[in-house]
Amino acid sequence: MRLATSADRPKVARMVQARCAWMEQRGLPSWREALDDLVAQCDNSDGDVWVLTDPGRGVVGQTVVQEQGPPWGWTDAERTEPALYLSGSITDPAYRDRDPRPGTLMAWWAVDLAARLGKLWVRRHCHFAGVARYNLTQGFTLVRQEQRTSARLYMMARPAERLDLSPWLATGTDEPVSSGTPAQPDQA
Repeated sequence: MRLATSADRPKVARMVQARCAWMEQRGLPSWREALDDLVAQCDNSDGDVWVLTDPGRGVVGQTVVQEQGPPWGWTDAERTEPALYLSGSITDPAYRDRDPRPGTLMAWWAVDLAARLGKLWVRRHCHFAGVARYNLTQGFTLVRQEQRTSARLYMMARPAERLDLSPWLATGTDEPVSSGTPAQPDQA
């Protein structure tokens, strides 16, 4: 995992196009109309857009990690707790059969990053029950559902903890990892 740069734009465009085609083949809503905006996130000067890279393929995932989530969906008390907010995660569908999947690896990385930064939580939301079920397999819990205009949102959270991601990621740190490997929740 590393911060996205302008040089990643062609690789992110390829990945998003592959994800759009995968979604469209399954009759799911596609992000094709947002392609340019998703690719432009590589130029984000806020330093909150990250990419997951594979030595043989290049960019296989992109996500946004921020210290503040949306003003809706969380209580006032929850918003005061130190947390990272994970959003906009996109992965290359060609890597769905990897263990762990790229989306899971990015989520685990955010959980470890939050712990290293002294945060208590990683929070996220999604619009689809299927994505919520997938997020549960990453160790997130469903905090609540919220109806926003025409969309139902699944508000999810996972406590920050140090995770040993060295089998999959170069962490760039020699700090000790006290919590062991990522939790492998039931695949229910």
